[in-house]
Amino acid sequence: MKVFNKKRDLEKLIRSIKKENKTIGLVPTMGALHKGHLSLVKKALADNDEVFVSIFVNPTQFNNKNDLLKYPRTLEKDLDHLKTVDKKIIVFAPSIDDIYDDNVNATQFNFGGLEFEMEGEFREGHFNGVGTIVKELLHIVKPNNAYFGEKDFQQLQIIKKLVENFNIPVKIIGCKIHREPNGLAMSSRNIRLKPNYKKAAPFIHKTLKTAKLKFGTKSAAHVTKWVNKQFADHDLLKLEYFRIANVDTLKEVKRKSKNKKYRAFIAVYADDVRLIDNIALN
Repeated sequence: MKVFNKKRDLEKLIRSIKKENKTIGLVPTMGALHKGHLSLVKKALADNDEVFVSIFVNPTQFNNKNDLLKYPRTLEKDLDHLKTVDKKIIVFAPSIDDIYDDNVNATQFNFGGLEFEMEGEFREGHFNGVGTIVKELLHIVKPNNAYFGEKDFQQLQIIKKLVENFNIPVKIIGCKIHREPNGLAMSSRNIRLKPNYKKAAPFIHKTLKTAKLKFGTKSAAHVTKWVNKQFADHDLLKLEYFRIANVDTLKEVKRKSKNKKYRAFIAVYADDVRLIDNIALN
């Protein structure tokens, strides 16, 4: 398996692949890979001639320094996981200096307001950091297709807007949420869950599924109030937010419309581990 740490070395390989008119798939990750990541990689392998996986914990998308410090870094294990899928995968694992030089700051973006909803409200500057690193990775790798999980659905919509705003010639492909058998959305942060919190965490998806059923006959306000009560009564899980939003604008829904699509979004703290999830409502 080829592992590149320097973008200049990787760019030489990219040029040679482009000369051969081969298609490139990119799966950007922050490492601590799990089955959800590997499902994205498998999809990329099925669609493209060459597949690149980036592994980079991006400092500019963390508004919480403690979260950045605690974020799992497991490069050797990640490489072992990827080898079980296909040893021909090309890995890009750069240093912070290689990506940012001496300026570890995020670019300021305008995503048409998508960046201020939900995660943007609670994680100031987060999507500027996401936009900065994704734009850089797309510039370096020049993929035909790039793959992102729908667990970060807001991020997916913002990346689509990024590509549109800068006319980047890449297709952004969203892939369904990969879950544990108990329903918990797979996340790199799950390995930090203490046993009692890990046992409690599936309550998040269970609540979302019930919220979806209620949304069929009840108002968005009624469902939101019900979800808030479920977590207010929970001993271990602390709700940060629950929103029912328009899929396209990510604006919170006040009144349902038959010709629009909606999704429920949630962020929950399990001790000091922040978990997010979402579900399509119609």
